Amino acid sequence: MCGRFALSEPIEEIAAAFAAVPRPDCAALDHPRYSIRPTQQVIVIRAGEAGRQMLPMRWGFVPHWYKSLGDGPLLINARGESVHEKPAFKAACRERRCLIPADGFYEWQAVGAKGKQPYWIAPRAGGGMVFAGIWQAWQDLETVAIVTCAANEAMRPLHERLPVAIAQADAALWLGEEGHGAAALMHAPAEDFYDFHPVSAEIGKGGKAAPDHPGLRRPVDPPAGPPAPEIGPLL
Repeated sequence: MCGRFALSEPIEEIAAAFAAVPRPDCAALDHPRYSIRPTQQVIVIRAGEAGRQMLPMRWGFVPHWYKSLGDGPLLINARGESVHEKPAFKAACRERRCLIPADGFYEWQAVGAKGKQPYWIAPRAGGGMVFAGIWQAWQDLETVAIVTCAANEAMRPLHERLPVAIAQADAALWLGEEGHGAAALMHAPAEDFYDFHPVSAEIGKGGKAAPDHPGLRRPVDPPAGPPAPEIGPLL
């Protein structure tokens, strides 16, 4: 699963890396964001007849039959194992796939009976990543969900699900520019792909108190209680 992520790279650099043309309304999001949350606007890259385009979309997929934004559950993730058959997602999976740039993401590990410890998770090699996404136009909004897969062995102690990470070399296949076969990309990365470390519970604050600063990714002492997963080098 993925319920928070961060993006601090300049939009112009991301657009250049993926040969995409930014739409003018991307400018409002061209600043570091360290706690991107559901229902907020996120940067998305999609393919089109005129080439790749970068644009903002609302994080929270809205099926075409919703009469209002609150007409059903908030669909921020789509399970890769069933995305091709779920009524809400199957058309988008075939026709409207996209990329969602990120530095990394946050996940919460269950600690004890009721506690949860947040972790910051990012590629060990640095340089950021892109999530697999699917999108849907709804009224005057364009909306998106992050595709997820089962976690690999290294990440399973944190959570059973991961966002699908698309390698730059596979971007054209996921975007539908190279024909069929995108389903083969919906799997966890190599066991050593990520580094992760525990962070402050501040990342979980919401509403008007929701924080958004680089310190959210700063390591803290590992949680007490059950053994934490093996921690790689701190980012």
